[in-house]
Amino acid sequence: MKWKSYLKQGLLLIVIAVLAAIPIMGQNESLFVKASEEVAETEFEENAALEEKLAAILDNEHLEGTVTGVSVKNKDTGELLFSQDGDIRLHPASNMKLLTATAALETLGTDYRFSTEVLTDGTLRGKVLHGDLYLKGKGDPTLLKKDLDQFAKHLKAQGINKIKGDLVGDDTWYDDVRLSQDLNWSDEPFYTGAQISALNLSPNEDYDAGTVIVQVTPAEEADGEAEVTLTPETDYVTIENKTEMVASGESKSISIEREHGSNKIVVEGTMPVDGSNSRSWVSVWEPTGYAVDVFRKSLNEHGINFIGNSKVKFSETPDDTRILTSKESMPLQELLIPFMKLSNNGHGEVLTKEMGKVVHNEGSWDKGLEVMEEAITELGVNPDTILLRDGSGMSHKNMIPANDLAQLLYEAQEKSWFPAFEHSLPVAGESERLVGGTLRYRMTSGPAKSNVTAKTGSLTGVSALSGYVKTADGEDLIFSVMINNFLGSRSNMQAIEDAIATALAGHEF
Repeated sequence: MKWKSYLKQGLLLIVIAVLAAIPIMGQNESLFVKASEEVAETEFEENAALEEKLAAILDNEHLEGTVTGVSVKNKDTGELLFSQDGDIRLHPASNMKLLTATAALETLGTDYRFSTEVLTDGTLRGKVLHGDLYLKGKGDPTLLKKDLDQFAKHLKAQGINKIKGDLVGDDTWYDDVRLSQDLNWSDEPFYTGAQISALNLSPNEDYDAGTVIVQVTPAEEADGEAEVTLTPETDYVTIENKTEMVASGESKSISIEREHGSNKIVVEGTMPVDGSNSRSWVSVWEPTGYAVDVFRKSLNEHGINFIGNSKVKFSETPDDTRILTSKESMPLQELLIPFMKLSNNGHGEVLTKEMGKVVHNEGSWDKGLEVMEEAITELGVNPDTILLRDGSGMSHKNMIPANDLAQLLYEAQEKSWFPAFEHSLPVAGESERLVGGTLRYRMTSGPAKSNVTAKTGSLTGVSALSGYVKTADGEDLIFSVMINNFLGSRSNMQAIEDAIATALAGHEF
């Protein structure tokens, strides 16, 4: 039944959380789980005013004891059409990335690129480089093993077969503070809480910098241990394999987690012979050394070896070095796709430090957040009513009112970079991963599908959804929903957000 036919029945029925789906922690083979099957129904007359519809949806038993800020604006005029607790400061979760992305676009520009360099202070004599080899990072979160391989090929093409000197990792482009000040210790072993370094490595093209992919594969017989592999291969982390193979048909229960403060990754549990692979993105402790270790492997694989008493060291690159090879990242407007669509926390923190480096020559959270506040103030956010603590939204201390977030989305439209920003937002119900992003399994039917473009956000007790939508009669709206202090399931919070977005999409003024 098409959406318009619902309107003809005289009542509009919003069904919340029937088929909603929510992401789970980690990136294993089961990316999503079905949400709670609880159903909350909201009924109102088809010609009800927008305020009546939204008030009815928000009069929901699941919201008892919460604070829910909602703001709806006309996209063309900025007129405030609806507000419930819109001026109350709330935690935005990953809606914080809306602030980071707009500030980065304003400060760095759509064409901004990160770079990584390989330098030396030595000289080539025959096929031996006499001197140290420096791998200098400048914040690029998209550096891959294949890029390090390319560096090795370039060095080989320059006639370098051996290096009589040390391999030096240089991460001094940023400060050495690896984790944002409010990150929970329990988040730190996972890809969502990966450490930030100016010299970092991503395992694949999701660009979760500072992580390795750990995969557990069943052995051929129900005896001994399951097989564990790393991507990329590295000696920087160690695997403690405590798995047990069991017979076909028995249950699979695999745990993959790094011990705090070390690079020991403990893999344990049972794996049946006919079991599916388990895979997890695990953060690395002190990721600079991880990048250097994989680079050394790339050099060896391409026939470049260190001779003598060479060491791996970490220090700033001297002024008298020369660049042997380098790599630039994709432009910022392209990086925004994995950043915003997939809600990549590391990108938010890297962009924060990069803004501090570019504007104040200090790659720190303090200076980056200072730049961010200045940028979003120019985009209509009241600096006296916000608190910025990180660039990803992982902090439970970030605060901004829904009305200010909606105002930022309104003011952003006037900027030359707005098309890139809007294009980076997840699109409701679009199954293509880098189109629908974190909304690909939400609002998969009805007027919101392919219509709502918005940033999601979730923390324990917090959920948010803010973005743009077109109504049934062609009016363009901006909306922001932030739910705080929620004790129920995440699916119920998301269902209420989806109901609001769907009501906006189906409304006629």
